[in-house]
Amino acid sequence: MLSQPSEPLLIAAKILFATLPKQRRCIIPAGGFYEWQRTEGRKQPFFFRMRDERPFGFAGLWERWEGDGEVINSCAILTTEANEVLRPVHDRMPVILHPDDYELWLEGDARELDLIKEMLRPYPDEEMVGYPVGTSVNSPRNQGASLIERATVNSA
Repeated sequence: MLSQPSEPLLIAAKILFATLPKQRRCIIPAGGFYEWQRTEGRKQPFFFRMRDERPFGFAGLWERWEGDGEVINSCAILTTEANEVLRPVHDRMPVILHPDDYELWLEGDARELDLIKEMLRPYPDEEMVGYPVGTSVNSPRNQGASLIERATVNSA
């Protein structure tokens, strides 16, 4: 069973979806994501993914800004409270949509607000895993599969 979102989250969701046109919602595909745990003056990166390694989609919002002869397309990933897998590392996590909810996320309107709010909960713990990875992920110059390999964390 998923935990109940906090009251401020529900209020923010209500305002967000009451004013947000459906065409501004998007799904951002991913195979995993990083979060950093702060301990003893350092930051340890962790990689989170689905237990079965399937790709998934983050709940996103996009916007197009025009001004001074320039067009900027941008997007943001919505966040929610952390599930039990992420909580030891970070208190928030991206909103991960269940594939059955993709159509409603993209096409739902204010009449379906209660259904849409359900999507803003933490993703089920049992479907996710997370583990420490090496600090080479901290530099955008580093690329490749080695960035998601499990690392041993030294406590010193």
